[in-house]
Amino acid sequence: MLRQRPFLVEALTAAGLIAAPFVLPHLGFTPTTINRILVWGVFGIGFDILFGFTGLLSFGQSAFFGTGGMVAAYLLTIANFPHVVTSLIIGMLVAGVVGYLVGLIALRRTGIYFAMITVAIAEVFFFVEFNPLAAYTGGENGLPGVPTPSLDLGFTTFHFDSDTSLYAFLAFWYFIGMVIALRIVRSPVGAVLRAIRDNPLRASAVGHNIHGYKLTAFVIAAAYAGFAGGLLGVMQGFMPPDAFMFDTSGQLVMQTAIGGAGTLFGPLVGATVWLYLSDFLQTTLHLGAAWKLVLGIVFVLLVCFLRRGLIGGTADLLAAALGRAGKTAEPTEKALTAQDERKAAAAADAVEPSHHATRARAGERGAAPILEARGLTKRYGGLVANSDITFSVLPGELRGIIGPNGAGKTTFFKMLTCEIPPTAGRILFEGRDITGMTVTDVCQLGLTKSYQINQLFNRLTVRENLTVAALAELRGKFKLDLFASPEKVSRLDEHVQYALALVGLSERVDTPVAQLAYGEKRRLEIGLALATNPKLLLLDEPFAGMSPRERTETVQLLKSIRRGRTMVIVDHDMDAIFQLAERITVLHEGRVLVEGTPEEIKSNAAVQEAYLGGVQAA
Repeated sequence: MLRQRPFLVEALTAAGLIAAPFVLPHLGFTPTTINRILVWGVFGIGFDILFGFTGLLSFGQSAFFGTGGMVAAYLLTIANFPHVVTSLIIGMLVAGVVGYLVGLIALRRTGIYFAMITVAIAEVFFFVEFNPLAAYTGGENGLPGVPTPSLDLGFTTFHFDSDTSLYAFLAFWYFIGMVIALRIVRSPVGAVLRAIRDNPLRASAVGHNIHGYKLTAFVIAAAYAGFAGGLLGVMQGFMPPDAFMFDTSGQLVMQTAIGGAGTLFGPLVGATVWLYLSDFLQTTLHLGAAWKLVLGIVFVLLVCFLRRGLIGGTADLLAAALGRAGKTAEPTEKALTAQDERKAAAAADAVEPSHHATRARAGERGAAPILEARGLTKRYGGLVANSDITFSVLPGELRGIIGPNGAGKTTFFKMLTCEIPPTAGRILFEGRDITGMTVTDVCQLGLTKSYQINQLFNRLTVRENLTVAALAELRGKFKLDLFASPEKVSRLDEHVQYALALVGLSERVDTPVAQLAYGEKRRLEIGLALATNPKLLLLDEPFAGMSPRERTETVQLLKSIRRGRTMVIVDHDMDAIFQLAERITVLHEGRVLVEGTPEEIKSNAAVQEAYLGGVQAA
């Protein structure tokens, strides 16, 4: 529906903002409370992009809220700057710059450590505002006398000096902020941010610079916070020092959780509930300081019973009422049919949608190796996982790697894909030394892997998963096309359809990944790697955990996609490797034991001794 009516959300937002001052007073909201809701709503839009869409929980947004507000208030009071809106924008820009600098530090860590860094930074800003910079911020007194905005049209001037007129000013900026945020989350950057939220490891492995995108989201959130801080000072006529307090950040987090993270409107809904209950508990029930206790209990109940917040919970209830939710049956896998295999073969034979249209075939006389490992060694303290491995793959070759448990296959594979650095030795890809590069950089060069344990974007659909991978191929590892439409990215749909056909998931294109059966997830795992259109595809145990039927289908799938493609497969399933590989490398105790054709490996006594315990293979 949103594709058919692209501006529906914006139109409904405008209608809601127009209706709110007429409806909410009948529900017990005061004009001041309504205006405060809008300020918190603007504050929350940026935070939701950071937390709900990127998965970064920051408890330090008060630092940027206070910074933007204080800069704008200082310009309008002490510096006597005459333009309110310009001051708000300057405050927003300063908050964005501060956010960039803070992000460079905070984003060096992830998870709880990132959150704790933001807490510490917020406390530093609070201390600085109260002490060293008190002459500029007013210290514990804040900055009074912030003027209300006005609009000079030449023939008349509008003064936003009443609650009603100020609501129009705040509602306008909330609408502008929401329109910008909607453009961002619908853009290619928004698709990458959602991928980072779901699985940052895989987002990096398909070729995206996740640090750059995280920093972008952090700066966006800081800019929104700074602008909201300026609006707070304008609304109250006073910039309070408590804007820097940790309590401000805590309220923002709780409001977003109440309303629903990852919705953009969740913070506004959460602020509505929070501020209404705050006023009701204090002014109507006269609970005094106990209002926070009651509000805390309400918050816990909402989070426990509506884990996706009020908006997400409402959506789930509507879906259940329409019969699209509450199903308990296990997902049924759609098996690869003969038609799927023909589609995959046709896609493999077709002209590929990027720059790898011609490839040298395995066994070509004089063909230079596409991948070489020279003297590759990896030590963990006194443990030697791999020792002096020399290994090469020719263009167009399908190479298998096998070995008993503990042979060092996983470590060797991770070094080839630059997930871990070698202790000694070099890795060359197309003659270029890639030793020490990141997995993102080598993916951009055309070396991509699939994982033994599925690394998918589980909250996205099959199409969205493949889109994320294809965007890295088409846009590079980092691009700030914040207001572009993914549909406008050249050849994007071609890449996605190509990968869908290769892995036989064309009929599951709009299915959420969580609803796929295991075999389909394994095919999608391979499809993510294929969507980057690699020159060399490395598959890490593609048959892991598969039933006999799924294994047979995957063998046929790999046969269909390997034509004209260079592939390296590491797996424990010797029968599958013998069916697929042209040459096989056997690792034993961290070294190359032997290399040869499947027939040579089957009959090799050293392999039988190391891998099969000396028992002659059937």
